[in-house]
Amino acid sequence: MSLSTNDPRPPYQQVADLIRGEITSGKIKSGEQLPSHRELQERFDIASMTARSALRVLRDEGLIYTVQGRGSYVRDAIPSDDARGQSASEIAVPQNELLALRDQLRRLNAELQALKHEVAEMKTERQREQE
Repeated sequence: MSLSTNDPRPPYQQVADLIRGEITSGKIKSGEQLPSHRELQERFDIASMTARSALRVLRDEGLIYTVQGRGSYVRDAIPSDDARGQSASEIAVPQNELLALRDQLRRLNAELQALKHEVAEMKTERQREQE
């Protein structure tokens, strides 16, 4: 699928809008992984940087989050009203902070897993050297 050459918007914005539409329509659901950069390149016939820029737009909007080495995922939906009857605009700042903290925890967990793997490899190597 190629992007419209008649559209005055930059290609990355067109791709971001198309993916945003798939998220808001429910075609791509909350928690679901988005296509990889390469898949987006092939699907829309775009450059790698264009795909990355489109995902950056969606990430900056808070629609998706990225886990390094694993991909991009659709965020959980932000409720329009909470149990106390506050509107979304009244709870937006705390909710956004919670989402940012959740993303940070996911990144830290991924780094922790990588470090555990490295330590295990180092222990194995040390045992071999001692034999």
